[in-house]
Amino acid sequence: MKRVLLIGSGDAGKSTLARKMSKQLNITAFHLDKLLWKPNWQMTPKPEQAIIVNNLVRQDSWIIDGNYKGTLDIRVAAADTIVFLDRSRFVCIYQVFKRLLQYRGTSRPDMQDDCPEKIDWDFLKWIWQFPNKKKL
Repeated sequence: MKRVLLIGSGDAGKSTLARKMSKQLNITAFHLDKLLWKPNWQMTPKPEQAIIVNNLVRQDSWIIDGNYKGTLDIRVAAADTIVFLDRSRFVCIYQVFKRLLQYRGTSRPDMQDDCPEKIDWDFLKWIWQFPNKKKL
Protein backbone atom coordinates (compact mmCIF):
# COMPACT_ATOMS: atom_id res chain seq x y z
CA MET A 1 0.00 0.00 0.00
CA LYS A 2 2.09 2.88 -1.34
CA ARG A 3 -0.36 4.73 -3.60
CA VAL A 4 -3.70 5.15 -1.90
CA LEU A 5 -6.75 6.87 -3.35
CA LEU A 6 -9.57 7.90 -1.01
CA ILE A 7 -12.91 8.73 -2.62
CA GLY A 8 -16.52 9.08 -1.50
CA SER A 9 -19.23 11.61 -0.81
CA GLY A 10 -18.49 15.07 0.49
CA ASP A 11 -17.89 15.05 4.24
CA ALA A 12 -17.61 11.26 4.34
CA GLY A 13 -14.29 11.60 6.18
CA LYS A 14 -11.77 11.31 3.33
CA SER A 15 -9.41 14.02 4.59
CA THR A 16 -9.53 12.80 8.17
CA LEU A 17 -8.73 9.26 7.05
CA ALA A 18 -5.95 10.58 4.79
CA ARG A 19 -4.30 12.34 7.73
CA LYS A 20 -4.54 9.23 9.93
CA MET A 21 -3.22 6.92 7.21
CA SER A 22 -0.41 9.35 6.46
CA LYS A 23 0.82 9.13 10.05
CA GLN A 24 0.41 5.35 10.26
CA LEU A 25 2.03 4.56 6.92
CA ASN A 26 4.51 7.45 6.86
CA ILE A 27 3.26 8.47 3.41
CA THR A 28 2.49 12.05 2.41
CA ALA A 29 -1.20 12.86 2.10
CA PHE A 30 -2.40 15.23 -0.60
CA HIS A 31 -5.81 16.86 -0.33
CA LEU A 32 -7.22 17.75 -3.73
CA ASP A 33 -9.37 20.48 -2.16
CA LYS A 34 -6.19 22.22 -1.06
CA LEU A 35 -4.44 21.72 -4.39
CA LEU A 36 -7.26 22.46 -6.84
CA TRP A 37 -9.09 25.36 -5.20
CA LYS A 38 -7.53 28.82 -5.44
CA PRO A 39 -8.20 31.62 -2.94
CA ASN A 40 -11.75 32.95 -2.75
CA TRP A 41 -13.24 29.65 -3.96
CA GLN A 42 -11.88 29.87 -7.50
CA MET A 43 -11.52 26.43 -9.10
CA THR A 44 -8.34 25.58 -11.00
CA PRO A 45 -9.08 25.10 -14.73
CA LYS A 46 -9.40 21.44 -15.76
CA PRO A 47 -6.23 21.34 -17.94
CA GLU A 48 -4.21 22.62 -14.97
CA GLN A 49 -5.90 20.08 -12.67
CA ALA A 50 -4.65 17.27 -14.90
CA ILE A 51 -1.08 18.62 -14.73
CA ILE A 52 -1.21 18.85 -10.93
CA VAL A 53 -2.59 15.32 -10.55
CA ASN A 54 -0.18 13.81 -13.09
CA ASN A 55 2.71 15.31 -11.12
CA LEU A 56 1.35 13.83 -7.88
CA VAL A 57 0.88 10.30 -9.17
CA ARG A 58 4.43 10.16 -10.52
CA GLN A 59 5.72 10.08 -6.96
CA ASP A 60 6.71 6.74 -5.43
CA SER A 61 4.13 6.92 -2.67
CA TRP A 62 1.11 9.04 -1.83
CA ILE A 63 -2.31 9.22 -0.30
CA ILE A 64 -4.71 11.38 -2.30
CA ASP A 65 -8.15 12.29 -1.05
CA GLY A 66 -10.89 13.82 -3.16
CA ASN A 67 -13.27 13.00 -5.95
CA TYR A 68 -12.82 15.45 -8.85
CA LYS A 69 -14.14 13.29 -11.65
CA GLY A 70 -12.06 15.11 -14.28
CA THR A 71 -8.84 13.52 -12.97
CA LEU A 72 -10.24 10.36 -11.42
CA ASP A 73 -9.05 8.14 -14.28
CA ILE A 74 -5.44 9.31 -13.76
CA ARG A 75 -5.54 8.55 -10.04
CA VAL A 76 -7.32 5.20 -10.40
CA ALA A 77 -4.78 4.02 -12.97
CA ALA A 78 -1.86 4.94 -10.70
CA ALA A 79 -3.27 3.74 -7.35
CA ASP A 80 -2.45 0.38 -5.82
CA THR A 81 -5.20 0.79 -3.22
CA ILE A 82 -8.59 2.49 -3.54
CA VAL A 83 -10.74 3.18 -0.50
CA PHE A 84 -14.34 4.16 -1.18
CA LEU A 85 -16.00 5.71 1.86
CA ASP A 86 -19.66 4.75 1.47
CA ARG A 87 -21.23 6.66 4.33
CA SER A 88 -24.88 7.52 4.85
CA ARG A 89 -26.02 10.81 3.37
CA PHE A 90 -27.39 11.69 6.82
CA VAL A 91 -23.93 11.26 8.37
CA CYS A 92 -22.34 13.34 5.61
CA ILE A 93 -24.88 16.18 5.95
CA TYR A 94 -24.36 16.14 9.73
CA GLN A 95 -20.59 16.37 9.15
CA VAL A 96 -21.11 19.42 6.88
CA PHE A 97 -22.74 21.34 9.71
CA LYS A 98 -20.25 20.09 12.28
CA ARG A 99 -17.37 21.23 10.07
CA LEU A 100 -19.02 24.61 9.49
CA LEU A 101 -19.17 25.20 13.25
CA GLN A 102 -15.62 23.97 13.78
CA TYR A 103 -14.05 26.13 11.06
CA ARG A 104 -16.51 29.05 10.93
CA GLY A 105 -14.82 32.02 9.24
CA THR A 106 -11.57 30.16 8.58
CA SER A 107 -10.18 27.71 6.05
CA ARG A 108 -9.90 24.14 7.26
CA PRO A 109 -6.43 22.51 7.17
CA ASP A 110 -7.20 20.41 4.07
CA MET A 111 -8.52 23.40 2.08
CA GLN A 112 -6.78 26.19 0.23
CA ASP A 113 -6.10 29.34 2.24
CA ASP A 114 -8.63 32.13 1.79
CA CYS A 115 -11.47 29.65 1.27
CA PRO A 116 -13.40 30.10 4.51
CA GLU A 117 -15.71 27.25 5.42
CA LYS A 118 -19.20 27.66 3.99
CA ILE A 119 -22.30 25.73 3.06
CA ASP A 120 -24.21 26.19 -0.13
CA TRP A 121 -27.28 24.52 -1.56
CA ASP A 122 -25.39 22.93 -4.47
CA PHE A 123 -22.98 21.16 -2.11
CA LEU A 124 -25.79 19.86 0.11
CA LYS A 125 -27.70 18.70 -2.98
CA TRP A 126 -24.58 16.96 -4.32
CA ILE A 127 -24.12 15.08 -1.03
CA TRP A 128 -27.80 14.13 -0.87
CA GLN A 129 -27.79 12.81 -4.44
CA PHE A 130 -24.40 11.10 -4.18
CA PRO A 131 -25.69 7.61 -3.28
CA ASN A 132 -28.02 7.54 -6.30
CA LYS A 133 -26.29 9.67 -8.92
CA LYS A 134 -22.61 10.08 -8.13
CA LYS A 135 -21.32 6.74 -6.90
CA LEU A 136 -18.72 5.33 -9.22
